[in-house]
Amino acid sequence: MIRPLVITEDHDLLDDLLRISAAAGTELDVAHSPALARPYWSRAPVVIVGADAADAVASCGAPPRARVLLVTREDADSDTYRRCVAIGAQAVLELPAAERRLVDEFADTTEPSAHAGLVVCVVGGSGGVGASAFSAALARVAARRRLRTLLLDADPLGGGLDVMVAGEETTGARWSELVAREGRVNPGALQAVLPAFGELFVLAFDRGLAEAVPPEAMRSVLESAKRGFDLVVVDLPRQLDEAAAEALVRATTTVIVVRPDVRGTLSADQVLRTLRPHAGEVRALLRHGLVEERVVLSSLRVPCAGVLPDEPRFGRLVNDGHGPPVAPKSPLGRFCGAFLESFLAEHGTDQSAERGRS
Repeated sequence: MIRPLVITEDHDLLDDLLRISAAAGTELDVAHSPALARPYWSRAPVVIVGADAADAVASCGAPPRARVLLVTREDADSDTYRRCVAIGAQAVLELPAAERRLVDEFADTTEPSAHAGLVVCVVGGSGGVGASAFSAALARVAARRRLRTLLLDADPLGGGLDVMVAGEETTGARWSELVAREGRVNPGALQAVLPAFGELFVLAFDRGLAEAVPPEAMRSVLESAKRGFDLVVVDLPRQLDEAAAEALVRATTTVIVVRPDVRGTLSADQVLRTLRPHAGEVRALLRHGLVEERVVLSSLRVPCAGVLPDEPRFGRLVNDGHGPPVAPKSPLGRFCGAFLESFLAEHGTDQSAERGRS
């Protein structure tokens, strides 16, 4: 059985963590040094590093990974956050205030692994580059291939992602009805309340003043979505908030859409600097531009996810209420289909792949 990993020599902290894990119904693997933790580091579903062990973990050069949390029984200070960055942790959790968060983190690892949805986060490297358009198109193509798909809007100022799929008039829950959630959300209940179009479900913001999503609500919804959907596509804001960071931590892969000209590349580099403390795998999706692809990729130091084709009809079809043009023979449809096939081949579970072929 693969269990959460705890690295600490602080016996009082360990007692707290064992009590919290018991409340979550799970057991822990405990290592009192980074050397002993090495066999478990990459495969553990979540890694908890005690503040006492953070410097030792940082010095051992452990490979980057998602879902690393720095836990302390003291008030966090600037030195604590320095250690957080040094070990590549996604958050500092102070006990006892963060006990509910840890119960959820541990409980999530006890869910059956037969169905674990994949998460793709998409962010624009600069404004108007087409990140939301790609998010919507990818989600529609996945749903057309019978993957149960959630298109999740994480950009409060994006204008509403439901518009991209012609779903702004469809009844169902928006973020305003889910932001109070801090505990676990039943996957079936989440599917039941969201606007749906066949296998495509959408969680967007209400019209009018859209407030930021609390990180607890984003965490709760995403963990439920991973249990109830084959694919979750998250459209992120370029200026990350705490909720966006929660999404990045849980992403299977993060795609940054880049306009390959000088300003577009420089802007994408700035966005990448904010992504890297939270994200695991990051890939660049390029638009057609003035700078050669190899120069852009070398500058950004990320692998290429492909070149997004221009789709002249996109704006007109979306404005007319038809959604993105993702017919199998359209340039955008073909690209998203190829991207999805490659993504599932690399990361997909047998269940997801089989649903996509059927």
